[in-house]
Amino acid sequence: MQEKIIDIETRMAFQDDTIQELSDIIYRQQQQIDKLEKTVQLLLGKVQDLMQSQPGAEVDEKPPHY
Repeated sequence: MQEKIIDIETRMAFQDDTIQELSDIIYRQQQQIDKLEKTVQLLLGKVQDLMQSQPGAEVDEKPPHY
């Protein structure tokens, strides 16, 4: 019986470590996602500014050979 308890405690300790590692990874990934979202918003703003500064330019304009 004592061996089973020790085995269970050992497994729980490993699981606790694994859960903490996964939690840390998720936290870092969320930080990366937040940073990427800010970058995308910044780039979208710049693209919109460029499009507004060139009023005659069309984005989906077909090349002359079509």
